[in-house]
Amino acid sequence: MEQYLMITRSLTYAQRMEKTLSRAGIRTRIFRAPKELTDRGCAYAVQVSHANLNTVLTMLNGAGLGPLKIYLIRSGSYIELSNR
Repeated sequence: MEQYLMITRSLTYAQRMEKTLSRAGIRTRIFRAPKELTDRGCAYAVQVSHANLNTVLTMLNGAGLGPLKIYLIRSGSYIELSNR
């Protein structure tokens, strides 16, 4: 299963994303965004382990909670994906 990292603008925004995904049974983890992934001082990241990223993004966008950036985590490195 692939791991995705979604960058958000604040902790509150990340918590709202977590709550939305949790209701659908999708587990997440919230933490400060790695410095190399953002130029925003207060950015947070929501990590998702879910095979269908489109489903996750559809739920978040439907709730008005689209992420700023999305990364695929592979072998300890981050690969930026287009923000669908």
